[in-house]
Order: sequence, then C-alpha cells, then structure tokens
Amino acid sequence: MYAVMVTGGKQYRVMKGETLRVEKLDVEEGATVDFDQVLMVGDGDKITLGAPLVDGAKVSASVKAHGRHDKVRIVKFRRRKHHRKQAGHRQHYTEIEITGISA
Repeated sequence: MYAVMVTGGKQYRVMKGETLRVEKLDVEEGATVDFDQVLMVGDGDKITLGAPLVDGAKVSASVKAHGRHDKVRIVKFRRRKHHRKQAGHRQHYTEIEITGISA
C-alpha cells in the first residue's frame, strides 16, 4: 500500500516503513505526526484518487531527527565588471519514518 501526501508544499509518494526528509516540522523527536492531506492511495490494482483530497485518508509517521541539508553555494559573477558575489544556504529538515497508511 502506498500514498501520495503533501507537506511543506511538496508531494511525496510514501510506503509503510519508508524514511524520508521533509521540510522542518515543529514537533519533538520521537513524537508521532499525522498527515491528512492525502492526494492518492494505492493498494495493488485498487487506486483511490481525491478531488483534491481523499476523504478520511491519513498517513502516520514518527519523527526520527531534525537536521540541516548540505550547503548549497550561490555565486553571482559578472565578467569584466569586477563583480563577484557569493552566498550559501542550508535548509532545515525533519527526518520521519512512515508508520501507517489508512484510507
């Protein structure tokens, strides 16, 4: 069984037991989180699509850790103009493990 859920403005295809990194959630480590914005639930050949959300569908997950991704370098350079600008960015994330999918 799998589901397509929305969190942090992104869509994720998840299955039970899967670990993934999503945008930072304000939840303690070890706590459980329920995602109720489920767009699709699939179980073998049976697929349930929402319009836009599937009624009563929910994805449960436990929070494993919080952290920051690797640094992304931003460089702006204009040739022959004595202009060079550098910046960096590290996005915060929350690592979750999917514990259950209910439709």
